[in-house]
Amino acid sequence: MEASSANKQIARAAGTVMLAFIISNLIGLVRQIVIAHAFGTGAEMEAFNAANRVAEVLFNLTAGGALASAFVPTFTGLLAKEDRAGAWKLASSVVNLLLIILILVAAIAALFAPLIVQRLLAPGFDAGKQLLTIQLLRVLLPSVVIFGVSGLIMGILNAHQKFLIPALTPAMYALGMIFGVLVFSPSLGIFGLAWGAVIGAALHLILQIPSLLRLKGMYMPLLWLDNPLVWQVGKLLLPRMFGAAIVQLNFWVNTLLASFQPTGSLNGVVYAFQLMLMPQAAIAQSIAIAAMPTFSRQVALGRLDEMRTSLAAALRGVILLSMPAAMGLMLLRQPIVALLYQRGEFTAHSTELVAWALLWYAAGLVGHSVVEVLARAFYALHDTRTPVTIGAIAMGLNVALSLLFVRWFAAIGWMPHGGLALANSTATALEMVGLLILIRHKLAGISGARIMNAFWLALAGSLVMAGSIHGMVLVLSSYSFLIQGLAGILVGGVVYAGVLTLLRVDEIHMLVGAIKRRLPISFFINKRP
Repeated sequence: MEASSANKQIARAAGTVMLAFIISNLIGLVRQIVIAHAFGTGAEMEAFNAANRVAEVLFNLTAGGALASAFVPTFTGLLAKEDRAGAWKLASSVVNLLLIILILVAAIAALFAPLIVQRLLAPGFDAGKQLLTIQLLRVLLPSVVIFGVSGLIMGILNAHQKFLIPALTPAMYALGMIFGVLVFSPSLGIFGLAWGAVIGAALHLILQIPSLLRLKGMYMPLLWLDNPLVWQVGKLLLPRMFGAAIVQLNFWVNTLLASFQPTGSLNGVVYAFQLMLMPQAAIAQSIAIAAMPTFSRQVALGRLDEMRTSLAAALRGVILLSMPAAMGLMLLRQPIVALLYQRGEFTAHSTELVAWALLWYAAGLVGHSVVEVLARAFYALHDTRTPVTIGAIAMGLNVALSLLFVRWFAAIGWMPHGGLALANSTATALEMVGLLILIRHKLAGISGARIMNAFWLALAGSLVMAGSIHGMVLVLSSYSFLIQGLAGILVGGVVYAGVLTLLRVDEIHMLVGAIKRRLPISFFINKRP
């Protein structure tokens, strides 16, 4: 597969994933609106977010992205060499081992839930909130097992260039939670949301089963521990798990520190981070998920020159999209949060809490987006050590900065939970720089001049866009948040696209051609070698 063909394949796949992620994000947004209306930023919601943090930590340590990044390159390598039987035998062995491990982990967590919550997670909660967190955690733990299997199936489908259905699975999870709030919560309160989350996890898995069956693979009830490929996946997994542990440690520390802050601080951080993740998922995850199987195939076939070109093109697309998104979130944070959430139990003070954290999280959107693609490139090269090592250093710094910034913000009279968000953005930016330096060395170059060109073009366009948005907000300051938000987004988008057109950015011309051909987003990946 030539570099231009590979880039087109990534572009088509990224377009599919992006469309699905946009749909999933819209449904996820509805979920957040429904939850915010029902529970606001009060104590019950903080208990749920703390309990859900434990479930997410367990999932990410035992499965999640860690397992996918270790499994997909090995599985894709077998498919590229046309060893279909070996690929499905490997998949069967991994899923069987995963089920055993996840069931044991969930059972142990349920048994020691009081110790986890009272000593390690939220010691700053009062006794009543701690008890509620323990009860919610035990309800949520089955979702860890379900998500583990579903995540592995997602990797199998992606390796077969099947992206649409896996990318729609977050929407199923959101629908389950919406169902829980609307149907169960009137009688069960916050427990309705927890049971909705478990239902959503089940829907996340069920949606992918028909696509998996159409691949006509063969499941085998074996562990296959004597096969070196199983141990190869384990070898790749261990450093990735360590990296995931460091990342989750940071979120855990955020929860712990927020438990000592005024009520609503933890919810402010959670809501803001979820808002930042929406453009990050639509932009970076869609391109990264679509690119990884292509990267893995290029590596398996020894075509590193093609991978270098594909990686540089993917990074250009991510930068050109994430920078204006970050600027827009920062400038329109107040009207966006108020427009989306401010109703029911979600008060004006809740809006202030979330908007403050969103300001500092949005500053890290570019870093998060670039890291998403770079990490996939290392995994495709069967190198999990490098991103894990850099990630561990960055997240260790994140913890230290969290402690420092929380005290600093409090000392100057700012809401301290904003320091948690700023620490995350700072550490991620440093992680991005480290990974860029190392991937450049590993691939003997990544067309750095073209990537930097995209950075400066995006910065120029974003600054002009920021000026137009700021002026629009001032002019419309007396109008509703709905008018301010919609006008700001519309004007900002038009101005940014106009600036890039005047600067003759290649991707804009490709966009026009893609629209004419009715192809989704071939402009994201540069066609030229």
